[in-house]
Amino acid sequence: MTTIEGEVAPGFEPVREAFTANFTRRGDIGAAVCVYLHGRPVVDLWGGSADPETGRPWTRDTLQLVYSATKGVTATAVHMLAERGALDLDAPVAKYWPEFAANGKADIPVRWLLSHQAGLVALDQPVPLKEALAWHPVVAALAAQRSLWTPGEAHGYHGRTWGWLVGEVIRRVTGRTPGCFVAEEMVAPLGLDFFIGLPASERGRVSRMVYRRPDVDLTTLPAGSVPEELREQVAAWRDPDSLSNRAYAVTDPAAIDFGSPDVQAAELPASNGIGTAHALARMYAALIGEVDGVRLLTPETLRSATKEEAAGKDQVMLVESRFSAGYMLPTMPVPMTGTTAFGHTGRGGSLGFADPEHGIAFGYAMNHIIGGAGDVRAASLVDALRKSLDVKWL
Repeated sequence: MTTIEGEVAPGFEPVREAFTANFTRRGDIGAAVCVYLHGRPVVDLWGGSADPETGRPWTRDTLQLVYSATKGVTATAVHMLAERGALDLDAPVAKYWPEFAANGKADIPVRWLLSHQAGLVALDQPVPLKEALAWHPVVAALAAQRSLWTPGEAHGYHGRTWGWLVGEVIRRVTGRTPGCFVAEEMVAPLGLDFFIGLPASERGRVSRMVYRRPDVDLTTLPAGSVPEELREQVAAWRDPDSLSNRAYAVTDPAAIDFGSPDVQAAELPASNGIGTAHALARMYAALIGEVDGVRLLTPETLRSATKEEAAGKDQVMLVESRFSAGYMLPTMPVPMTGTTAFGHTGRGGSLGFADPEHGIAFGYAMNHIIGGAGDVRAASLVDALRKSLDVKWL
């Protein structure tokens, strides 16, 4: 029986029940969930094993790699710069990064990088992984790359390239790497336990990730045996030249070991943020209100940052998706608590979001990487949170 530690305020007991059920019924190994309400934590829970190989328990201080939930943190940094007048989201990227104008990209605005509309999901020539971790070579390759669709006319999830594209704009504007900007301007004022570029001194606190293989590999089934609603996606997965595959083959080799010390120490602002569920929730809480006297964005900036920029069929994921300038917006597959919510999911189940209407900020991190339609751990927690708030879905 997994021991659940932490605190839950009266009225939020359904979240604790759902969190417990994630261990007993839904596959969690080690995990944490945190909820802020109007700037104060009302749920802060953790439990299970941070390392099932050694038996190391998950504690309040356990760090977890949250994959693309990192994008919400990086997007926040961009909007902080826009609020300060250091960056104009409607200005061409090339204003800040002149080399980016190559191959017909001179007029692409910063906003389209954030909202996955730039058509730069892949590289014609992938770069060696070591060069990608070193930053400058992959950034130079993206500056030279042609767009793979007419920018602004479609959107597709820039799963890997988004972090280098947006991160280089941050670097050009501030003279600081995105991880450094986040550490100095967000982590320090709020006391967040979160890193983009993990110091060696913190590695001992990071959990060991466990990956679940799918029960059925749909790409091995005869085409007629694939459920009709998945056939287009499966066909894309089978095609090495599809955008669905190329978007995750930016490096050579394409597979990145996110558990490796070198990868965790590098800055990948799209995908290798390492922190706690509490840190995610606290950051989002500081976006929609004050947290211990700190607010990251004004209400006006927040409204602009979270308005819909792109919606409809995603050219990479081949499903409906919705994005603001950097944040995911609610859809049925992306569970949040209401129509004003915004945030970002991460591979395998992690989730961070805020809901200004209800004053809610949420963070969930776990080390059992499951993902797919059958993974309902985050959705179950959000359903329980809605029950606690007496809020119905969309």
